[in-house]
Amino acid sequence: MDLRYPPFETVTTMNDPEGISVDVAKAFGDFIGRDVEIVNTNFASLIPALNAGDIDIIIASMSITEERKQSVDFTNPYFYFKIISLLNKSFATTNGLTEDSTVEQLLAVTGAKYIGIASQVSATIPASYGKDVIEATDLSTAVASVAQGTADILLMSANPVLDGYKANQSTTIVVWDAFVSSPIGMAVKKGNTELLADANRFIETFNDEGGLYAILSEKWDAILLEKLGRYGLEFYINE
Repeated sequence: MDLRYPPFETVTTMNDPEGISVDVAKAFGDFIGRDVEIVNTNFASLIPALNAGDIDIIIASMSITEERKQSVDFTNPYFYFKIISLLNKSFATTNGLTEDSTVEQLLAVTGAKYIGIASQVSATIPASYGKDVIEATDLSTAVASVAQGTADILLMSANPVLDGYKANQSTTIVVWDAFVSSPIGMAVKKGNTELLADANRFIETFNDEGGLYAILSEKWDAILLEKLGRYGLEFYINE
């Protein structure tokens, strides 16, 4: 996993792996009776490392996509990462939008100025609905544009949206209804049917009484509530 993405994949002050995905990996090791080594690997290099035999399994907040399925075998999903919206507050007020508005209500606003980063979901999703999208060079520029009112709506995953909101609470709001809910799965080398079956059996236990969802919620809910401001782990469990 790539240990640069708290609270899922990160390190302690002593540089030891820590995070929700780290806990999932360690629990999987216990489940199959094997020692676990967390190999800190750049996200873009995870699939090549898996197929080269440098690692056995990817447990790293990786979205299940058709393109990736050409290279690896995925388990059933166990988390869902959602694409939500950062809105300019004045735009929201003018159009009667609140944090509980729906995607349909956002899309119904004519003349809304979407902003996104080229080739990323922030640009491709609104474009898929026929919306004109202002292209920003990077995330900080896109967030600043929404905060300043030169753009109205930015679509991103929860962490960058919440970071943008916390830095601009007087001029932005978060709309929580998800444009996309991306399934997250573990990945194994194609043809490794034994490990794939073990991982799927493991995932099937997550909802058991006292299962991993309950354990992770007890440990991480307070941190996630501080981060998200509204939800704990259930934000990622429920599709």
